[in-house]
Amino acid sequence: MALTDQELVRREKLTRLRELGINPYPEKYEVTHTLEEAAKLADGVADVQVAGRILNIRRFGKLTFIRVSDLLGDLQLALRQDVVGEEVYSVFHSTIDIGDFIGAKGEMFTTRTGEKTLRIDEYTFLGKALRPLPEKWHGLTDVEARYRQRYLDLIMNQETRQRFVLRTKMVSAIRRFLENEGFLEVETPVLQPKPSGALAKPFVTHHNALDIDLYLRIAPETYLKRLIVGGFTHVFEVARNFRNEGISPTHLQDFTMIEGYSAYWNYQDNMQLIKRMLVQVVKELFGSTEIQIGDHRIDFSGEWPVKSFRDLLIADAGIDINEYPTAADLLAAIEERGITLEHDNIKALGKGNLIDLLYKKVSRPKLIQPTFLVGHPIELSPLARANDEDGRITDRFQLLVNGAEIVNAYSELVDPIEQRKRLEEQARLRSAGDEEAMVMDEDYITAMEYGMPPISGWGLGIDRLAQVLLNTENIKDCVLFPLMRPVD
Repeated sequence: MALTDQELVRREKLTRLRELGINPYPEKYEVTHTLEEAAKLADGVADVQVAGRILNIRRFGKLTFIRVSDLLGDLQLALRQDVVGEEVYSVFHSTIDIGDFIGAKGEMFTTRTGEKTLRIDEYTFLGKALRPLPEKWHGLTDVEARYRQRYLDLIMNQETRQRFVLRTKMVSAIRRFLENEGFLEVETPVLQPKPSGALAKPFVTHHNALDIDLYLRIAPETYLKRLIVGGFTHVFEVARNFRNEGISPTHLQDFTMIEGYSAYWNYQDNMQLIKRMLVQVVKELFGSTEIQIGDHRIDFSGEWPVKSFRDLLIADAGIDINEYPTAADLLAAIEERGITLEHDNIKALGKGNLIDLLYKKVSRPKLIQPTFLVGHPIELSPLARANDEDGRITDRFQLLVNGAEIVNAYSELVDPIEQRKRLEEQARLRSAGDEEAMVMDEDYITAMEYGMPPISGWGLGIDRLAQVLLNTENIKDCVLFPLMRPVD
């Protein structure tokens, strides 16, 4: 690929640096303050050493202002010819470009316009950029380019930097909360012999050394439950999951979840845990439990209503799911009411997945304030405990915020005989064409047969929670490097 004129000039400057005996890619630089810290120092503080990427250079004769930036802040530097000398000043302008890295040592002062600035006594070249950055006034605005070249998005857009710093702090805050609640963090296999733990189509891969096909995990659930069998009481994992399904503004095929399981708890205990956790996390991140998300003011500290799955569909679709024993009956009722559901093979879906599709169409967008959704049909929850009073539903909840599912939680099924029956039904549905149905997992059932205590578990989508709290249009805006189709 031919180099542009700017790229040729930058390579010439790289050669010039080496001719001057300046290492264009030095080993290290000693920093005394971050840019954010330096900007808070009092005037007159000397021997301050900072480093960053140059985003702007403004020359006024023998005085040059330089704007440098890092992930958390930026700072103005002042380079004066009468301080550094004519030769050093000339070398700077003949070798350095916007996008290069420099280190600077000097004294803090405030300009007449009120901007905190470092007066450079000496500077060190720290890295030559061989390509120009995007146009400085408009930044990187092409959405696809921002996903493909996230590093440029981070350089040019402060909002992007802030978003991903907040996402990292969010995960740290959740970890601290769970550890303080007595949870232990673990890791479970990503490569699994059975795609279990959720209703989803898996990715298939091949293990050459063992000469077997394996699946990228769709959830860590069954392995975390094995740990409960082994004696863990409160356990969680920050898990990368993979589901070979469609991409949408709210779905990715590889995503991050936190799943937690507690022995001797039921789903109502986890309702309390999740509310305490999210109230604390939101307050820690935003300084308040009441935040603006799009057009809505969301109050996380208020009461979180509990709504029945069945009641929602009666109100929003005029359909009582208890009146339709089969998926075919339910689909006919949906079509009679003129409700269009999008799916590649809707007639192959089991009743549980069909109900879920209907709910997502007619009810979920209306749930704005934090709301617990309960009463899920048993067909939709093959690993959940059946309700003692109504065996058609499970002891399960989902947390909805601003029309998005944030948390999924259950009182877990711990009866191995009942679990076998449900997995056999799932296997039947899978053989009939429902690719999201689960497979039989004999190893998991064997673990269950050694005895399980009462268990409640939950899963929280990190990407989804970030998308909701930060009100981004596309979930890819909350993932540093989303998967994209290669350009070539």
